Amino acid sequence: MSDMLVKLYELPDLEPFIQRQQEQGITIRRTLPPEKHIVVDWVRMHFSKYWASETEVAFSHMPPNIFIAIENEAVMGFACYDSTRKGFFGPTGVEESKRGRGTGAALLVACMHAMMWDGYGYAIIGGAGPTDFYTKIVNATIIPGSNPGTYRGMLRDKK
Repeated sequence: MSDMLVKLYELPDLEPFIQRQQEQGITIRRTLPPEKHIVVDWVRMHFSKYWASETEVAFSHMPPNIFIAIENEAVMGFACYDSTRKGFFGPTGVEESKRGRGTGAALLVACMHAMMWDGYGYAIIGGAGPTDFYTKIVNATIIPGSNPGTYRGMLRDKK
């Protein structure tokens, strides 16, 4: 999967994304350090131990570089940045049974705005899976020649 580039100075407004989630009873917010064990365990259970490792790194920043979606006092989605490389967005995901409500888009836009507020002009989406989604929501473009990119040579579990 190729990497994608996002111009942070051309982002959509965040408020409509947050409001749409609130109307559905979903809260999008930055995490708190004491929530680390809950969020990391949730990511490991719903996605992978690789993503859980990256999520732990996102918690090492102050404030944490991770946003979560909460419904009924439980995590239902997450999005990180600066966890694999500086200026990189991801990993991100929404619980499979909770998809299709715009939560992934809200988490993406929240992270992109946070990156802009942190002083970045551009963000890289590393190893972007749903490229059409990223293009539609934040006008991301594929970076030519970026596959496998920063993940080249990464150690994997032997089975």
